[in-house]
This record gives sequence, structure tokens and C-alpha cells, in this order.
Amino acid sequence: MSKQSILLISHGNFEMDFVEKIAREIARVFAFPVHIEISHVDLNEFYDPIRRQYNANSILNTIDKRSTELHLKNIGLFKVDLFIPILTYIFGQAALKGSAGIASLYRLKNEHYGIKKDENLLFERFTKVIIHELGHMFGLIHCQNPICVMRSSTYVEDMDQKNQNFCSQCRSDMELNHL
Repeated sequence: MSKQSILLISHGNFEMDFVEKIAREIARVFAFPVHIEISHVDLNEFYDPIRRQYNANSILNTIDKRSTELHLKNIGLFKVDLFIPILTYIFGQAALKGSAGIASLYRLKNEHYGIKKDENLLFERFTKVIIHELGHMFGLIHCQNPICVMRSSTYVEDMDQKNQNFCSQCRSDMELNHL
């Protein structure tokens, strides 16, 4: 395995076909090989019983500590409700220019909002979150372009309005960050 690769770390019994499909999209967008690792972390220590959610900062720190030099970027994939102290919930989080990130599909499911299940839409949303967090890891900040994947998404509707690609400015900024 090469240091010039991205590692998706599956936590939460994802269907392997689902993760492999995401890996292909990530490889297409970033032009890096993408590897998959199955891992199991006891999330009980990250659970906040008052909020009934999981502390994203603590989970991100755990992923960061487990990151190895084998991969350029490492992102943990989860199915739990994430929060940071200043926000009600988040879809994902990453260290700016760091090597670690996390993404959760918990709040991306239509069923969470009383809408009919849609696996294709869930895949699209989750892929956008992962690309967005990897964008931060590659040095990008939030973008004002309404369809850029780097636009901030407070609500799932925001996620649906943007596409999964970087706008030309973000693509350029990311390429400059790699030099």
C-alpha cells in the first residue's frame, strides 16, 4: 500500500458493496487509490446520554491516533448520530490539512425525516459528506458556490442542492495545496 492513497475505515457493519461503490467515487474525484478497512471501535465511551448522540471530536481524535503512515488520508465511516458541543448535529468532521476525518450517514437517511427510504439518495448524500470532509483534509475551507461540494451543509436539503464535485476555484485551490 502506498502513502499516496486514501483509506476508508468502515465502522458499523456497512454492506461491502456500498463501501466499494463509495471507494470508486472517491478514487474518481481525488485520483488516488482508495483502500477499505473494516474496523470495530467500541463507541460507548463517545456516547453522551444527555444528548443521546456521539461526540464527534472524541471519535475524530481516536481515528487520528489510529492513523498510520501507510495512507495519505484516513476517514472513518459511521452510522451514529454525531455532535460537536456548539452544534445540534453534524454529518462529518475533519482536521483542516489533517490526515483524519469522520462521516456518518445517520442523519442522511430519508426515514429520519419521515420520507420513503431511498438508497440511491443515501449513497449520494454520504458520498458528498465524505468528499467534503476529504476536501477539508486536503486544505479546502467552506465555499460560497451553491453547488460546490465544499459548501457548508447545515441541513440534508443543503446536501441535496449541491453536487459531489468541486467548483473550479476549489479544484484549483486543492491542486495548489498538493504542490
